[in-house]
Amino acid sequence: MSPGPVSQALERHSPRRRGLPAGGRSATALGNGLLAGYLSVLVLLPVSALLASAASGGSAAFWQSVSGPEAVAALKLTLVASAIVVVVNALFGTLIAWVLVRDEFPGKRVVNALIDLPFALPTVVAGVVLLALYGKGGPAGIDITFTRAAVGLALLFVTLPFVVRSVQPVLIELDRSMEEAAGSLGAGSWTVFRRIVLPNLTPAILSGAALSFARALGEFGSVVLISGNLPFKTEVGSVYIFNQVENDNVAAAASVSVVLLACALVVLGAMTWLSRRGSAHGG
Repeated sequence: MSPGPVSQALERHSPRRRGLPAGGRSATALGNGLLAGYLSVLVLLPVSALLASAASGGSAAFWQSVSGPEAVAALKLTLVASAIVVVVNALFGTLIAWVLVRDEFPGKRVVNALIDLPFALPTVVAGVVLLALYGKGGPAGIDITFTRAAVGLALLFVTLPFVVRSVQPVLIELDRSMEEAAGSLGAGSWTVFRRIVLPNLTPAILSGAALSFARALGEFGSVVLISGNLPFKTEVGSVYIFNQVENDNVAAAASVSVVLLACALVVLGAMTWLSRRGSAHGG
């Protein structure tokens, strides 16, 4: 059956046929221009300057800067500590999000608000807090200052919210009818979680873990006090970079910064790909 005159008129004058009006196109172009300019000032130009500084001495100088014993030790500690932090955050962050969404207990709102404390607290203040609590003579009764455990603790503190806040909204929106149906058919709690809940949470867990890793790689304020910054022992990459700048070795600092930036981008890209793949398979 051929379309009637009304349908033909609607088709001719639909937004799809006409395209955006001139004002809409101008607004879109303006928005794109502002976005490009803003990102250029905040991201592209600084990254370009960093790459130029790292390459200023040539490839040989770059390799010498990043392959020196102290630089390698700092990078190794940073990567290993960040990886451990990601695993711990993925496990306990998911558990905390589950408790906050599925359970009711006194003080739940207070606990939920405390999760965001690392976002609100300046990181150097977080370092002072950890130093006062877990340092010599602290109320915790233990002293972990100037150890690698102190580095891990500081990184765990500042990265706590990422997995929790990524998983929480997914849990809130998750349809529980499938869980109830599986339970009514005899599936145990662990089976329901592993086969139904976890596949839906995996993209959010990966996203939060990637953000945690990227944050841990560049963390400075919370570790600079409690770690002691001992070369070959507790000196992380960000502190090593700071020391190189203090010694007027900006090219070496930029070179190590490029390595950390590359590691962060690789992990973020891999986690994003895995998250999208999991979402596609889940859909």
